[in-house]
Amino acid sequence: MKRIKFRIIIPTFLLLTIVVVACSKSFLDKPPQGVLNPATMASEAGVQGILIGAYSLVDGAGATGDDETSAASNWVFGGVAGDDAYKGSDPTDFSSIAVLEDWSVNPTSDVTIHKWKLCYTGAQRCNDVLKTLPLATDIPAAEAVQIRAQAVFLRAYYHMELKKVYGNIIYADTTVNPSNTVQTNTTDVWPNIEADLNYAVANLPASWGTSDPGRANVWAAKAMLAKAYMYEGKLPAAYDILKDIIANGVTSAGAKYALTPIFFSNFNPAQKNGSECVFAAQTSVQDGSSVDWGGDPNGNFGDILNFPYTGGPGACCGFYNPSQDLANAFKTDIAGLPLLDTWYQGNNVSDPTTPYTGTLDPRIDLTMGRKGIPYLDWGTHPGDAWIRNPVNDGHFSPRKNVYAASQKGYTDVGSAYWAPTELVANNVNIIRFADVILWAAECAADAGDLTSAMNYVNQIRARAANTTGWVYKNSDYDATSATYKDHTTPADNYKIGLYTSFPSKDYAVKAIQFERRLELAMEGQRFFDLVRWGTADQVLNAYYGREKAYRPLKQNAHWTKGKNEILPIPQSEIDNMNSDGTIRLTQNPGY
Repeated sequence: MKRIKFRIIIPTFLLLTIVVVACSKSFLDKPPQGVLNPATMASEAGVQGILIGAYSLVDGAGATGDDETSAASNWVFGGVAGDDAYKGSDPTDFSSIAVLEDWSVNPTSDVTIHKWKLCYTGAQRCNDVLKTLPLATDIPAAEAVQIRAQAVFLRAYYHMELKKVYGNIIYADTTVNPSNTVQTNTTDVWPNIEADLNYAVANLPASWGTSDPGRANVWAAKAMLAKAYMYEGKLPAAYDILKDIIANGVTSAGAKYALTPIFFSNFNPAQKNGSECVFAAQTSVQDGSSVDWGGDPNGNFGDILNFPYTGGPGACCGFYNPSQDLANAFKTDIAGLPLLDTWYQGNNVSDPTTPYTGTLDPRIDLTMGRKGIPYLDWGTHPGDAWIRNPVNDGHFSPRKNVYAASQKGYTDVGSAYWAPTELVANNVNIIRFADVILWAAECAADAGDLTSAMNYVNQIRARAANTTGWVYKNSDYDATSATYKDHTTPADNYKIGLYTSFPSKDYAVKAIQFERRLELAMEGQRFFDLVRWGTADQVLNAYYGREKAYRPLKQNAHWTKGKNEILPIPQSEIDNMNSDGTIRLTQNPGY
């Protein structure tokens, strides 16, 4: 199998695929296969090129223009839409995202279109692989099966993203073409997603070796299938798979799955594709791809706005600021356990006037930049001096997407505009092993096995309790290992303990859900978790009630159950698809 190098534009055959996507009337109005020039495409090189094109959109960039709102990190839909983070910057800067701060989003809001186009473009590239593959005569049968398995895995992934964000979608498979547009969005697509993932599970290899760590393997497919089951509420089915992954799973490079000893290794470009990587968007920099306006860079373009406003890493722009509520969630009690019901009470963490002085989970300073705390090797975070609009943005900076000052080689520099210093070769975690363990904890609790549920959660907390991975004052930062060298003085009053019992199922569920918030904070998971748990209305409206006292952008915020679980389908897509009088797309309820 040829080594896959993501985001590099392959001459001729991949370019043809991109042209086809750009010229399509909509995601269902596909040109005939002949437009793809089968004489050029129908070969191993051509099919692999199209497959690379399908992989290349996993990072969320390269198909729509506003790549920030289609980013693989889902920082807009999973973070800003929930209680993890504020939009950031000034209210008028990228104001299209602000409609998710107060849930005033509507079908014509600009924020709705880019994720839609990106994911359907990705699905189309997968279909192009599947349609071209039978025409290629130089691909051995076994390799053809593996290519097909990768394509359907990716197609399932793109449709799962669409399902999470928009709910009622059309499953665009190879049968969808200009002469067959009878599909509508009134049929549930979960069975289609499951079918694709089951094929991938049956046909992908256990690993690809160290030369191809970014390809999906059978264990990534099993994890994605388990994720689908979690979203469908099929927890017993998910649990069987998750236990298999935990016991036997390996990375695409062949390493046994394990939590990395150092939490921040999962966000360090020098340590990507490690033992915790189940599936990730692959990135690269300084590889010859364009980083100027209008180019298609290979770095993590979707998160280029999410750096401190002035000073420190990058050059701009002060978006995606962790919320005060998230900071408060890292408070711990005398046993080092989370304050499951009272985290928001009392003084706020790092409040400029009357700060909280109790103990904290050490993951807080591996998740966000706070005043007075070392920020990798950029020096001490100065607080509001790095915040563009503290009234709306709070007092914290994102950290998980940021590179160290000593890691200039992991950024792109020398371009004609500001963004290259924020193009980072830091993979975006789609599923990491901590996800798998915490899903297993949910399933165990659902099955009434509270001891196993607690043990799964304690695995996550034990890793966080590893003092080697904490932030320390008066110490140099080693970017190769994501650790501080001198462990004499912790940066704050850290205390984290393990659970000794889950006294009831209700308590177990609450503890597991809270642990997911702490462990996966700022990773684009939060809003989707709240929706699948059925707690979004309660959690978010309580959050807005607390926020209204001091966040102008939250003054009119309200989350409506039965409506805001999903975004509206872009009105432009509805108008386009239904323009001949046949109703193919129906707007989501409430919009």
